Amino acid sequence: MEIKIQSIHFDATEKLTAFIEKKVAKLEKTYEDIQKVEVQLKVVKPATALNKETGITVHVPGHTLFAEKTCDTFEEGVDQVVDSLKVQLTKYKEKMRNR
Repeated sequence: MEIKIQSIHFDATEKLTAFIEKKVAKLEKTYEDIQKVEVQLKVVKPATALNKETGITVHVPGHTLFAEKTCDTFEEGVDQVVDSLKVQLTKYKEKMRNR
């Protein structure tokens, strides 16, 4: 699984990058055949609450799943997006199993 992290309007720290990679790697437990994961981190309107936008795109064979959240911290956003993607991957896996 290839993980690509894009930070827009700021530089992501090594600690944040390591956190994201650790969380995203857990998605493989839900669905093994993930080809590529793209993480977009964006700061919107600095100095306001809820200004950190986290979007994750997961590429699986023949399909693309996406989730996005806006939170106070990127860590919180990544947690929520990964949880939402786990649900999507579970549903996708069930659909594939029924074919």
